[in-house]
Amino acid sequence: MADAIALQVNGEVATCPPQTNLPDVLAQLGFNPRLVAVEYNGEILHRQYWTETILQAGDRLEVVTIVGGGRSP
Repeated sequence: MADAIALQVNGEVATCPPQTNLPDVLAQLGFNPRLVAVEYNGEILHRQYWTETILQAGDRLEVVTIVGGGRSP
């Protein structure tokens, strides 16, 4: 990807265009933004700040997918 920045996502290198916000990066990486929690550079990032969070080179994301479940009958 030309003119891309490198990030670390769940311990692996990923890239995105400069000036990309968090929801767009999540979608680009195949995550459903409605079903994940995000740790951004070591801090849990509340969903209300996602759209204003612009990813920078070297940022670290840990993305945890929320899985539904329960007891089997």
